Amino acid sequence: MRLERDCIGELPVPDDALYGIHSLRAVRNFPITEERVNPVMIESYLQIKKAAAMANVEAKTLDKQKGAFIVAAVNQLLFSKDYRSIIVPAIQGGAGTSTNMNVNEVVAHLASRLSGRDGHQPLMIHPNDDVNQSQSTNDTYPTAGKMAMLKLISPLETALTELIDALDAKAAAYRDAIKVGRTQLQDAVPTTFGRSFRAYRSLFSRDLSRIKDVKRTLAEVNLGGTAIGTGINTTSTYQRRVVPILNQLSHLSLTTAGDLVDATQNSDAYVAFSGVLRALAVDLSKFSNDLRLLSSGPQAGLNELQLPKVQAGSSIMPGKVNPVIPEVVNQVAFEVIGHDTTVTLAAEAGQLELNAFEPIMFKSILTSETHLTKAIKTLVVNCINEMTANVDGCRDEVERSTISATVLSPYLGYEKTTSLIKEAAAKHLSVRRLVKSRHLLADELIDQLFSPASLTHQAPADKMLGDLTATAHH
Repeated sequence: MRLERDCIGELPVPDDALYGIHSLRAVRNFPITEERVNPVMIESYLQIKKAAAMANVEAKTLDKQKGAFIVAAVNQLLFSKDYRSIIVPAIQGGAGTSTNMNVNEVVAHLASRLSGRDGHQPLMIHPNDDVNQSQSTNDTYPTAGKMAMLKLISPLETALTELIDALDAKAAAYRDAIKVGRTQLQDAVPTTFGRSFRAYRSLFSRDLSRIKDVKRTLAEVNLGGTAIGTGINTTSTYQRRVVPILNQLSHLSLTTAGDLVDATQNSDAYVAFSGVLRALAVDLSKFSNDLRLLSSGPQAGLNELQLPKVQAGSSIMPGKVNPVIPEVVNQVAFEVIGHDTTVTLAAEAGQLELNAFEPIMFKSILTSETHLTKAIKTLVVNCINEMTANVDGCRDEVERSTISATVLSPYLGYEKTTSLIKEAAAKHLSVRRLVKSRHLLADELIDQLFSPASLTHQAPADKMLGDLTATAHH
């Protein structure tokens, strides 16, 4: 064991550990969850440390040799993706200081070890003075958080695009397949599956646009602002160079915020992004609700859609199959909506020059991005792609539906049509048959009105009135 000291006192640390006293204190102080910092955020933090070292070497405030070993240590960690030494919990007090110091300690200790290879005297590379030079938790932590959010947007966009394409394919396949529409769970005028799937496509296309729009906000970072955005303990060279170097390393398009104090103390960017994820979650949940309703049955439900059978649905009822894929998407949506509430409250609770609650915001948002991406992927692969519509059954339902008689209103009037619908329902007759038996309209016009094309896209009444060959009896 080695003995390390900080402003609180001393603590023994295992000799072979790359982490140090600050990391150990965090593990002991925050036994809330075993979940550690998101690996994408760790990767982003390491890229920040590398960019900072390179910028500080350019500014001649960091020894060139030390800078080279810091870069070598970061490269080794990034290449191996071995982040086991980043031991601090994702939920932590201190506005992310524990995460920053954990990274500083690991990079410093590994850099020192690398400098001592081949019989050389190890360099004393300090976590604060060298690895954290020109930095603060308050500018590196939010920058790493935003970088991680941006990196996780790409797979989310890909998954969402695949969902949109799958709905496009279903809209084309069932373009003319007629079905009963529903409002407030009651029969409404007919529509087609093509229109329904196209409407869902439009819904998720808007979600995709909102995600693309919010990326510009997330790309504005406060790196170089240090403690509260004033840039204390930095050089002009560092402030000018650190973000461009970081972009080269991360392949992102980050920009330095115009007001570093504002970017350090305010969290509206996270609220905005979380809100976009919440909107997507709400839309996915509504869509999943519709899938479960439309596939209900098969004997005693709507049975308009047949979802793929992916697993047995009951331990007691043989042959029962449940809509498990929409169900899991629903649950992810509930989680994301809850995360958004957490982000909202955390952002509102920030005080003065810094928000102390970024750790829970970042954990919530990064989890939401990851889970939404995976939920959409399983929805497309295990549900939408192989989903089929009950075309014949839905057509029969339209023909039996009294609500289809809505097409008669422009010719017979609302009250007369209502009376016919009630009579047809009471006598278990089709409205079409009843109208023909009363000779209220010409048979040819009645057939035209009740055709699938007319029921799903009613021609203007004034155009069809000219086709009347019998007079309506009012």
